[in-house]
Amino acid sequence: MKKLYRFPQKHIMLSVPLILVLGFIIGSFVDTSFLRPTILIATMVMIYATMVGLDFNELKSLKGSKTLFISIIINFIIIPFVAYGIGMTFLKERPIMFAGLALSALLPTSGMTISWTMLQRGNVTLAVKLTIFGLLLGSLLAPWYLLLMVGQFIDINIWATVRTILLIVFIPMILGQITYKLILRKTSVKHFKKHIKPNFAPLSVWGMLYVVFVSISMRAKMIVSNLELILIALIVLIVFYGINYLISTTVAVKWLNREDGIALVNGTVLRNLSISIGLAATTFGAEAALIVTLAFIVQQQSITYYSRVSEKFWFKEEHPAWKEAL
Repeated sequence: MKKLYRFPQKHIMLSVPLILVLGFIIGSFVDTSFLRPTILIATMVMIYATMVGLDFNELKSLKGSKTLFISIIINFIIIPFVAYGIGMTFLKERPIMFAGLALSALLPTSGMTISWTMLQRGNVTLAVKLTIFGLLLGSLLAPWYLLLMVGQFIDINIWATVRTILLIVFIPMILGQITYKLILRKTSVKHFKKHIKPNFAPLSVWGMLYVVFVSISMRAKMIVSNLELILIALIVLIVFYGINYLISTTVAVKWLNREDGIALVNGTVLRNLSISIGLAATTFGAEAALIVTLAFIVQQQSITYYSRVSEKFWFKEEHPAWKEAL
């Protein structure tokens, strides 16, 4: 059982594609929409596993303000500009799909930001900060950016987003801290970090895989019924994510240390597609929802490969750039 529990974490490059394919196949034959309410629970479990042992003193400090400022510039100035340029180039004749791309670009960070930062041994505390600020600012600014980019104002419920943040970040944070205090009553901090903390990481991965499976399986039939649009959407998304990875990685390596750099990349490249999909489907329709759904596939697959490649090259600790920064 222990080997099965740790399998997804040890073989993440196999686990994510397998779950994507499995979700698509099952979703093509079975309506899994009844699982929609469980996504929130799985997300909370996913985040909870990363919060056990979190140093709250670091969370309250001003440490990481530089990275936070850089992430705001990338998320709310550079990436919207990139999305607008790509949309005008590829989707000018398909404004509904353009709107879906805009929604994907304007709502940064998600629970995946924290999970992938943990998996890559980055600054998890900073990733939490980026997630909170990204969701809040994204909710406030997205309607106005959409007005400028696609000419239609979308009313995003700010308080609903705040409630989402409370559910997926703060409640798991509190539960994680309670768990940590209870564990320290029976063992030392050193023993916890060496023998207990590693056992929480696979739980976060299982939660992530479940969210991926449900999200993809619920929309499998829609993907099949819109095959003629998939190629265009995939080209657009590959270009969009490729440019975002390039910008964030370049900034991270040049100006930040390794741990903060990992948090920055995950806090800028990874978008909050769960919120985007809901807004796209209800406000613009199927074409917008399709491109956001495909963005989920591209995002999950790309971050899986990126994390492996980056650890071999620019995010390995002996990289010269990190030696100078540390």
